[in-house]
Amino acid sequence: MTQQTYLTPEGEAKLKAELVELTGNRREELALRLRSAIQMGDLSENADYHKAKEDQAFLEGRIQEIEAALRTAVIIENQQNDFVAVGSHVTIQEEGFDSETFYVVGAKEADPRNGKISNESPIGSALMDHKIGDVVEAVTPGGKTKLKILKIE
Repeated sequence: MTQQTYLTPEGEAKLKAELVELTGNRREELALRLRSAIQMGDLSENADYHKAKEDQAFLEGRIQEIEAALRTAVIIENQQNDFVAVGSHVTIQEEGFDSETFYVVGAKEADPRNGKISNESPIGSALMDHKIGDVVEAVTPGGKTKLKILKIE
């Protein structure tokens, strides 16, 4: 069974742009580096050649990863909902702390420093399918924490 990748429209656009860059300019640059390194001669001791081959393997792996994510993507539109779901902006408050707003996204788009948390993260998964006023318990690396849902957009 293929695992679905949850993406916002912005996340999908970002991955598509990265794919265009990787399959275009980056592939061409690597091909030129490889050609140049091969022309230097003895490949067994050619550090430039080995580095270019390593970079090429990483590039091709990333291209495959992005293509797979886009193939299995479920695009989540931000919609007003009574319950927390992927695509929700959720304002929560931990007792004794200021409230925080998070954007619940799929794992491929998670960026906690910028307020985007994965639906698979400890806090994200604890919030899923709950409504305003609910108090949920999340088990984080720092221990258990109780969070009150103040707002869902």
